[in-house]
Amino acid sequence: MNYSGIRVLVVEDEFLVALGLEDNLRSLGYSVVGPVSTLSAAMEAAMVEQADVAILDVNLNGEPVYPAAAILADRGIPFLFCSGYTGTVRAPRQFTDVPRVAKPYTSRVIADALAELLSGGPSRNAPARRDASASSEA
Repeated sequence: MNYSGIRVLVVEDEFLVALGLEDNLRSLGYSVVGPVSTLSAAMEAAMVEQADVAILDVNLNGEPVYPAAAILADRGIPFLFCSGYTGTVRAPRQFTDVPRVAKPYTSRVIADALAELLSGGPSRNAPARRDASASSEA
C-alpha cells in the first residue's frame, strides 16, 4: 500500500520517542501532523487538524489522552493508543476495543497497526468510516 499523503497525528510527550516515531512514519511515506505533547495541544489538534489516523500516547505528562481520543472518535478519525503501562491502567469503556501498542514498540508493529486501521479492519475504532472521496465530515 502507498502511504503517501496519508496524514498521521502523533501525540507523544516524550521528545525522543516522538522524534523516532516521526522519522519512522516519514520513512514509510506518511505525512506527520505534530507531534504534540500536551493534552490541551492534543485536544486542539484533534478538533482542527486534517488527519487520516492518529497515534496517541495514553499518558501525557500525567494526564490521560482520552478527551482527545473522544474528539477523534466523534470526527470519525481512527486511532490507536501507545502505552508503557501494561494492564495496570483501564481505558474508559468507550475505548476498550481501541488497538493498543505496548511501549517500547518496533517500527514494524506501528506500521502493521496503522495499516490495519487504514484498511478498515476489525481494529478500526472510529464510529463511521471516512470516505476518501468526501470533501469533509462533521
